[in-house]
Amino acid sequence: MRFCPVNISFTDVWEHGTSRCFHETVSAAVCSLIVVVFGAVQLIIYYKYATPAPRPPGWGLSEERRKSLSFLYQVQIGLTYLLAAYFILRLALQGNVLEGPIVGYMILSSCLWWISFMMSLAIMRIERKYMLPSVPTRGHGLVLLIFWTALFVSENLAFLNLNREKEWWFHVTSTADKVEMSFFIVRYLSTLILFVLGLKAPGLTTAYNAGEDFGIIDEENGQARGTTFKNLYVKIKTLAPFIWPRKSPLLQMSVIFCFTLLAFGRVINLYVPIYGRAIVDSMSGEKVVFRWDLVLIFVAFKFLQGGGTGGMGVLNNLRSFLWISIQQYTTRAVQVELFAHLHSLSLRWHLGRKTGEVLKVMNRGTDSANSLLSSVLFSILPTLVDIFVAVAYFVVAFDYRFGLIVFITMGLYIAVTVMVTEWRTKFIRSMNLADNAKEARSVDSLLNFETVKYYNAEVYEVDAYREAIYKYQKEEWKSSATLNLLNTVQNFVVSGGLLAGSLLCVYIVAEKKGLTVGQYVLFTMYILQLYVPLNWFGTYYRLIQRNFIDMENMFDLLREEKEVVDAPGAGPLVLPSPTPQAGSADIEFFGVSFGYSPYRPVLKSISFAVPHGKTVALVGPSGSGKSTIIRLLFRFYDVQGGAIFVGGQNVKTVTQNSLRAAIGVVPQDTVLFNNSIKFNIQYGRVDATEDEIIAAAKHADIHNQILTFSDGYETVVGERGLKLSGGEKQRVAIARTILKSPHFILLDEATSALDTQTERNIQSALYHICNNRTTLIIAHRLSTIIHADQILVLNEGEIIERGRHEELLSKGGKYAQMWEEQLTNKDAEKREEAPDTPADGSVEAVRPDHHH
Repeated sequence: MRFCPVNISFTDVWEHGTSRCFHETVSAAVCSLIVVVFGAVQLIIYYKYATPAPRPPGWGLSEERRKSLSFLYQVQIGLTYLLAAYFILRLALQGNVLEGPIVGYMILSSCLWWISFMMSLAIMRIERKYMLPSVPTRGHGLVLLIFWTALFVSENLAFLNLNREKEWWFHVTSTADKVEMSFFIVRYLSTLILFVLGLKAPGLTTAYNAGEDFGIIDEENGQARGTTFKNLYVKIKTLAPFIWPRKSPLLQMSVIFCFTLLAFGRVINLYVPIYGRAIVDSMSGEKVVFRWDLVLIFVAFKFLQGGGTGGMGVLNNLRSFLWISIQQYTTRAVQVELFAHLHSLSLRWHLGRKTGEVLKVMNRGTDSANSLLSSVLFSILPTLVDIFVAVAYFVVAFDYRFGLIVFITMGLYIAVTVMVTEWRTKFIRSMNLADNAKEARSVDSLLNFETVKYYNAEVYEVDAYREAIYKYQKEEWKSSATLNLLNTVQNFVVSGGLLAGSLLCVYIVAEKKGLTVGQYVLFTMYILQLYVPLNWFGTYYRLIQRNFIDMENMFDLLREEKEVVDAPGAGPLVLPSPTPQAGSADIEFFGVSFGYSPYRPVLKSISFAVPHGKTVALVGPSGSGKSTIIRLLFRFYDVQGGAIFVGGQNVKTVTQNSLRAAIGVVPQDTVLFNNSIKFNIQYGRVDATEDEIIAAAKHADIHNQILTFSDGYETVVGERGLKLSGGEKQRVAIARTILKSPHFILLDEATSALDTQTERNIQSALYHICNNRTTLIIAHRLSTIIHADQILVLNEGEIIERGRHEELLSKGGKYAQMWEEQLTNKDAEKREEAPDTPADGSVEAVRPDHHH
């Protein structure tokens, strides 16, 4: 039995196309090698390490979506069985319905194809039912994806044989040709559907990747996300205000001129190869003519165009120069808007976020906005226009077959790029999440530098950061590996189209059927000029897709709803009169209830009033709700029951800015900017003079301490003020509040970090700024609030006692108990600090083992 038909040699590879013997043998051998050898390795790995999938495919999706995915999976299985049966059926029909005897390559290729499809079925089923413990299922493995890609590419390579007269059936001149053509259509459609469904992976949509379209889960909230371009209109609408410079006519003119240059560049791209053809034709005829004018025009056009992508041309450089200002406008608008939005969000939101992760999202999102504009407007859009121009030109000036080749190649290339890139989206998203976690881990560790040192946790932090890097690199590897797969598929398509078009053009020129050498030069120049940006199309599309992914988190931030907002028509706070009516109150709480979560109420129907110019103190154990009252008054949160009035106005009916401008707060935990002491004090009133800053520092009893520093008021306090002691930080905060000179004063454990002597010094300063000002104090040391006009004792979110210091002591209640405990503790501390004294009154030497 011969391996190839009579008069056909396996070694004769090319003659206006390839022989079926060579084509089918090589295709079957390559595809079977991929799926059998590497598939066997995959099955071994699954046999050793895989565990049953914990949840059925489609878990967590709607019933309709689950049925749809199950149907698509059955289509995958059915098409695989169909293709396996096809090669056996075709072999059986050979010699009967089909023309020609059975030869060796038919038996070999049929067996290889059958084995390949059976192996692919085994891999599909094991991927559906099992999963590797370290890698959650996110789609089919590389073996199946490469196999289906190679299978589809092998069917497309058959188009290279359109002009081969022997063996192939494209001319459809007999019954056998019609049967073969029908078989080819079935095979082509089946392999195309398998390729597309392989990217979708309907049989693997488990709880780990149950996405609306391509099995994508948002790992932050567990909700399914669709493709990158899902809700494209909403994303563009969100980004649109930052693109068009509405307030700058000059920038608007720059945008219009940039698009004019872009359109002019498309015309230049068409005429460069046309003049190249004219130059060649002027030299290839019987009479050679020195056409210096054509050469000058050609060089001038190349000067304007630059390289194949226009990367060095005058038009591109001028457009890039004009676009700099527009790009900066977009960056500035996006960053300012996002930064302002972050500052408008509630304290609850900020307490639940990681600063490093937010900054990473902010930076990546703003960078991606600019990159997106450049890629779409100056890469993708011009490439698509060039493709349509090229197809139209080749159909009109050459032959419809050239236009068809260009159109099929470009369309197939774009389709493959889009589908594979969409499939890769899940890996890029996972890599971004791992990158966010890595950055957040490093920032969080460095911000807590002192805590790490306190507990000797350097090794633990380094190991945790190393583990975060490992997780990121694992996701990065998946992204890079799938990128290589995409590049390989793209190369197959581009090379096939270039080969088909070049062979057809050379054949027509050689047979003298209407094309000249100059037209061949025009064709090759135009195709190469077109293919260079087309090769970048995948890169730009991936960049656009990556930009959309990067912007998703930024869009999430922009869509984050503000918990505390000004009511419609809210006006500024009207400050109380310096001489109010008798009995009027500046601050009033009426039945206020609040809880940070629905299941844990913090305040329970709190009611009290702070009269004008008076001081009210809040005391009680930790967790009783004292600091929460301060936060509600400053409107970090809105009350869930009752109302708060300031100057007779409900805080919900006035603007937040006016309310907070009238209130000065000295918090318990003071956080400073990583800037100079002068800057941190001046932050209380940014337009304050240096003399006013120094005066505020003196009142806060920190001026002399600042002068002992090497740089004085220019001393940098470090990250979060870590270079200063707790007492120094608190005194800076007090100076800042003194400089602000607010109408109301809120002191939240303002002297908690101070020693006794400094506390006494600052008490006079606090008395100075609180004098004749409405003041609300949270105190732990009861000795600091004995002067208060009223003391409220809180316990478990309720006011259990109220009155002046003497009144509460006389009641003998909770306040009297707390006072007695503090006196007892203070006496004990004094006894510990005093030397031991024997009973006879003599002073005994301090023993070496006596420690304070």
